[in-house]
Amino acid sequence: MNILITGASGFVGKNLTEALKSIRDGKDKTRPNLEIGEIYLYDINSTPNELENACQRADFVFNLAGVNRPQSNEEFMQGNFGFGSRLLDTLKKYNNTCPVMLSSSLQATLIGRYDGEYGRSKKAGEDLFFAYAEETGAKVLVYRFPNLFGKWCRPNYNSAVATFCHNTANDLPITVNDRAVELELLYIDDLIAEMLDALEGKEHHCEFNGLEAVLCDNGAFCAAPITHKVTLGEIADLLEGFKNQPQSLVIPEIPNNSFAKKLYSTYLSYLPKEKVSFPLKMNVDSRGSFTELLKTEKCGQVSVNISKPGITKGQHWHHTKWEFFIVVSGKGLIQQRKIGSEEILEFEVSGEKIEAVHMLPGYTHNIINLSDTEDLVTVMWANESFDQNKPDTFFEEV
Repeated sequence: MNILITGASGFVGKNLTEALKSIRDGKDKTRPNLEIGEIYLYDINSTPNELENACQRADFVFNLAGVNRPQSNEEFMQGNFGFGSRLLDTLKKYNNTCPVMLSSSLQATLIGRYDGEYGRSKKAGEDLFFAYAEETGAKVLVYRFPNLFGKWCRPNYNSAVATFCHNTANDLPITVNDRAVELELLYIDDLIAEMLDALEGKEHHCEFNGLEAVLCDNGAFCAAPITHKVTLGEIADLLEGFKNQPQSLVIPEIPNNSFAKKLYSTYLSYLPKEKVSFPLKMNVDSRGSFTELLKTEKCGQVSVNISKPGITKGQHWHHTKWEFFIVVSGKGLIQQRKIGSEEILEFEVSGEKIEAVHMLPGYTHNIINLSDTEDLVTVMWANESFDQNKPDTFFEEV
């Protein structure tokens, strides 16, 4: 399948291009039904001959080209309607009735289109593509995108989320005039998944009631099935938590497919080089070191312990707290004894055979480095973050 992408250097175009390349090159094997041949990339610097060649050979067209921030209002119609007309005329020239996808905007709706020249130009483009479908019989998929966000989105342009992420990552202020303002947001990976669905003939159509039916003209348009409605205040608060993570070590809750998870990935893509790496506080003494790595709000914390040769660490117990000890380098012995009992449970551990050992509540425990020359490195997970006011840690030798 040969694919033409117009607006290929833009935010959506770049993400779609890389996704298609990964499938074509066998790096992404999640779409076994897609066989990608040539990928024709067309943008503002491309030549007319490149468009002619692509329109002659394409088996699917993604028309992502458009104008968002022109020098004059006239450029809205030229970019959002004029180029679309040229594209369709070129396809007709070669009798190519392959499927065509058009990226439009919610501003082209019955409500949004009266907001300015941008919305009117997008609506004119939609009408043009629907008329082309009636004339030629070609399959036309028109998507009215809400606000988009994700990696590679240009800040200080037309995405509030991109601007907020960029500014927060670079210690620049963000302006939130009304924290209650709600945005409907579409994450770039969810959009690209929908574009790939469309390539496989499995596109999704709007099926809504009430106002949303008006916005989607009762199913005549296509839509990515996953969007998120979030307030500006919620976005600002999440970003502040992400920014503080290197100091707090706390990873915020990021449930699968949640907005927070997608926003965190987006935020990280804007980090400057000096923030990609950050130091951790190592608690060092003659026995070795102990370093907290990560904390979570509900699932405890992860640390790393380094014991010098021959050193024994631990010798304490907990009422409720429990842990996993996972030796990743060196050889050691873990001992545990139930309080009030003389029976000792022993576990020889080694980085050559990595396993997790429970530190049981009500059992005093230790870990001994059995080597005379090598450090013992242990990753430790505790079911709760350490609380100085309630440490739940009591000395007693095994």
